[in-house]
Amino acid sequence: MGKNIPGVYAARKKDNSIYYRASITFREKHISLGSYELAETAHLAYKEAQLLTKSNFIFVEDYTSASLLPFEKWVCLLNYRDNGLYFATPIYMKKKYFLYYLSPSYILKFDIDDLFYYSSRKIMRRGGHLFVADYGMQVNILNRYGIKNYAVEGKDYRFINGDFTDFRYENIEIINRFHGIIHIPSPKGTKYKVRIHVRSNYVVGVYNTEEEAAIAYNKAVDVLKRNGIDRNYSLNYIEGLSPAAYADIYSKLKISPKISKLTPNNS
Repeated sequence: MGKNIPGVYAARKKDNSIYYRASITFREKHISLGSYELAETAHLAYKEAQLLTKSNFIFVEDYTSASLLPFEKWVCLLNYRDNGLYFATPIYMKKKYFLYYLSPSYILKFDIDDLFYYSSRKIMRRGGHLFVADYGMQVNILNRYGIKNYAVEGKDYRFINGDFTDFRYENIEIINRFHGIIHIPSPKGTKYKVRIHVRSNYVVGVYNTEEEAAIAYNKAVDVLKRNGIDRNYSLNYIEGLSPAAYADIYSKLKISPKISKLTPNNS
């Protein structure tokens, strides 16, 4: 039953069948290692954990599929051994940043400032998107860096060093902060084209500043709503602009007359 096997404890499933839990105490911390069908297997997992915590010559890169411990547990144990901090998520600390191991070959980099956030949230991967569970909802981790769900890499944001797994703040550049804006470089400086989608894309106008373009998009949304077209458009929020300044720009901005002619019947 596992009573006399070090690091192994017998438990019962709902159907009353027996399985075995492995655990280890390291630096006065009790750490669960997983559940196993056989007591012998659970004991081997315990012995593997002992080896990881006692040896300074085993590293994350040494993990193989033959291991009895889950890969995430390897990372947690090795980080605790080397850095004195135990996290429930697969984090390994470096001097000025930390690594988050989604798998042995898929490794994310984050600033130390994000340590508290990711040490208490498991990152999940679905397709090319990365999520965390936050208050019962799946939240795209790009949102944490000011990148919207619909944003396109290379158009709306970019990873400066070209590494899309490097989420350190210094490596993320937001190219386009607002809805509906396309940057148009020119010899006289960047212009900002605004488009809005109503079955197809409509050009709202071209503007001299990003803030004007963002407000023009909002104005187009307001016009469409008055015309009976409400597609749950998200308005742009322009940080640092007072209500009076916003209203002044809003009133002076011109948008394409095609927008005001759109109705639910002809859109």
